[in-house]
Amino acid sequence: MSKLFALTLLAALFSTAVNETPVNTPRADKGSITASDNPQIDYAAFEKQVVEVGRLREQRRITEQEFLKRSKRQGVVVLDARSREKFGQLHIRGAVNLPMPDFTEAELKKLIPSKETMVLIYCNNNFRDEPVAFPVKRVAAALNVHTFNALHSYGYTNVYELAPVLKVESTKLPFAGTRAKKTTKQPVQRLQAKGR
Repeated sequence: MSKLFALTLLAALFSTAVNETPVNTPRADKGSITASDNPQIDYAAFEKQVVEVGRLREQRRITEQEFLKRSKRQGVVVLDARSREKFGQLHIRGAVNLPMPDFTEAELKKLIPSKETMVLIYCNNNFRDEPVAFPVKRVAAALNVHTFNALHSYGYTNVYELAPVLKVESTKLPFAGTRAKKTTKQPVQRLQAKGR
């Protein structure tokens, strides 16, 4: 019984300490960090958007068959936001590459000129059995989540995400890149991006 009391007391003390932790964190140089220290970063806006995008994203996750069907439509962009190195090793044939750190209004516009263009996204966590080109990330760090959120933030309204985990060897999606197996699958059609 005394162990239970001690654990309860510790939990209560921890809860009080956490709840009393100030929002402004002391800095080594001076004072406290406030939101106005960097108006180019707005975590509160990010949190609000994550909730909004979460609801939308659940409606926009599609099957392998639907992804393949939509990717063949004229004007659709298949976007791969992984590094150039991983993209060069293996990617869905016809996809365009813009690594997530390079997302800016100008760079996105070069690949996706219209905010209404249908954009299909995929990431490492959509594929298994290819750890070199598609190393699996932690679930909460999956690139699709960040890509979808970033595209929404830039005003792209027609984004769809490949939902399932697929085996590289047996998926119907065709691949290209230095690690691609020689296959006779048809290429995915895509929008001819301006400036690339």
